[in-house]
Amino acid sequence: MSGDKKVETLGGVIVATALPYREDPSAPAGLAVDYDRYAEHCRWLVDNGCRGVGPNGSLGEYSSLTDEERRRVARTAVETVGGDGVVVIGVHGPGSHQAKHWAELAAEDGADGVLCLPPTMYRANHGEVIAHFEAVASVGLPVMVYNNPIDTKVDLTPGLLAEIAQIDGVVAVKEFSGDVRRVLEIKERAPGLEVVAGADDVTLEALLMGATGWFAGFPNVFPAESAELFELATAGKLEEAKALYEPLVAAFRWDSRTEFVQAIKLGMDMVGRYGGPCRPPRGPLVPAHREAVTADMTRAIDALQRRAG
Repeated sequence: MSGDKKVETLGGVIVATALPYREDPSAPAGLAVDYDRYAEHCRWLVDNGCRGVGPNGSLGEYSSLTDEERRRVARTAVETVGGDGVVVIGVHGPGSHQAKHWAELAAEDGADGVLCLPPTMYRANHGEVIAHFEAVASVGLPVMVYNNPIDTKVDLTPGLLAEIAQIDGVVAVKEFSGDVRRVLEIKERAPGLEVVAGADDVTLEALLMGATGWFAGFPNVFPAESAELFELATAGKLEEAKALYEPLVAAFRWDSRTEFVQAIKLGMDMVGRYGGPCRPPRGPLVPAHREAVTADMTRAIDALQRRAG
């Protein structure tokens, strides 16, 4: 495999893929990555209208994987999706040398682009953030920077993004602050930077304000409906988009909560997909959360069933 493919945009619905495990006493925490099931899931997402997949994001529990597992997950996605969709691999790391290393492997393995947080586990300052993304972009793949100030404690403000956008190869930002006012401000201050909705529960609002992509969690559960929502919103069909979005948004809110991985995996289980358990530090949902996710998902499923007739 090689990184020779070129894409013009990292927009559209790209799914931050959840990762299935199977029980194996010899594996970390007794759970081995189920690569066959993961490949089938990636294929299912693309076949149901999503533009591509994003392995090794936070939803993919990348930080709970061994280095060998992490690379094999990425390669599985590339091999499975092939030329039928884009693959944007998460290359998050504590420092620029780790993130650059994962970007180099992503290029070797045929990725279309990379998704990258600022330095993890360290509250980097302005200059350190710039240097981090310069190192990752130097590999040559299109870079989607990821603004998640909730988890990283580093806020890629519109002003800082205007500087980051000057780095050759940085083409997009996954905006997860939850402040939809930023979409227009980023477009004003960094007009060449593609804005991608990052939080499922403000997706419609972001798309209506001009976001051109959705790097998404709950399409693991509802891929076809999510692809339709994206098409309706970007076509300006507001009433139709609202009618689809409103019954789903209570479930989508779990994408912005601490238990988002467990919630999305439970949602997958509820629609007949395999979500399954998580590796530590994530444990099972506490009963109150499980009950709440089940109620929100039931509402969404019932509404989609009524809509289908």
